[in-house]
Amino acid sequence: MELRDAATVMLVRDAPEGGGIEVFMLRRNLNSDFVGGAYVFPGGAVDPEDRHDNLGPVCTGRTDTDASTRLGIERGGLAYWVAAIRESFEEAGVLLAYDESGEIVRLTDHDSTTTSRFLAHRAAVDASERRLVEVCEEEGLRLAVDQIYYFSHWITPEGAPRRYDTRFFVARAPQAQVPLHDDVETIAHLWIRPAEALARHRAGEFELVFPTMRSLVALDRFTSADDLLTHAAAIDEVPAILPRIVAEPEGGLRIVLPGDPEYASAAPAGEAAFPVGVPMNKLGLRGAGDAQVGQPDGAEAIAPTSATPSVGSLGPAHHGPNGS
Repeated sequence: MELRDAATVMLVRDAPEGGGIEVFMLRRNLNSDFVGGAYVFPGGAVDPEDRHDNLGPVCTGRTDTDASTRLGIERGGLAYWVAAIRESFEEAGVLLAYDESGEIVRLTDHDSTTTSRFLAHRAAVDASERRLVEVCEEEGLRLAVDQIYYFSHWITPEGAPRRYDTRFFVARAPQAQVPLHDDVETIAHLWIRPAEALARHRAGEFELVFPTMRSLVALDRFTSADDLLTHAAAIDEVPAILPRIVAEPEGGLRIVLPGDPEYASAAPAGEAAFPVGVPMNKLGLRGAGDAQVGQPDGAEAIAPTSATPSVGSLGPAHHGPNGS
């Protein structure tokens, strides 16, 4: 199965009460053929429209050389940042871009004509009728790639019906923009504390897939958006995490990660290891790390161990492009 490059962005803000942070999440359409009904972060595949030689003039604070070095690839790294911004705009209506004054563009205090214009831009970009770069050129905007930090790298396990090589980013949500789901690919949205999302998942009422869950565990360690972004900016190396899904002799599936005792000896799962008709968001964790179809995870299963590489290189630790 061919791997597709993808980018996901976790938009965060300080929680309004009690400290901690909130993260913006979207619920995928129940009829989606990929993780339908799951809660995800804005994200998607890196499209050909994101990969152009003329990205530099519309990006601030990061060159393609810088971005590629950061991702550990030869060239084309800036396209991942552009894809993360584009997906955030398409799926959530959040545009991480500077206006001509050097401030993040404000979309909540304009007249109806401006609002309608940006709604039209969003629809056109989503329909691939226009490139985001073209919108920036028309509106005098520069993409705020310097405000988006590379956080983690997840690769869909072998054997999945779709496989993505996904770079996770984190960014502060703009204050003068109101995120809103697109009502097509996604049907609901919310701001939520990571701990609450994990608790609701354990209760069986908030569908997540493994990389999304582990990302929430990582986010929950921070007391403020500033702390999180400072940490993300200082990460020197982001290891690629390729989970393996192992079929158990007694039935069921178990996820193992790099650093787990069984990982080195476990053969990569073939397509036969995935039950027919069971989407990735129906693979959960149970007990001390056992992955069982349709079972919510336990708290002990998501707590990183000293042997397991953690999201965002926080310590010992798609899936799909949305963190799914």
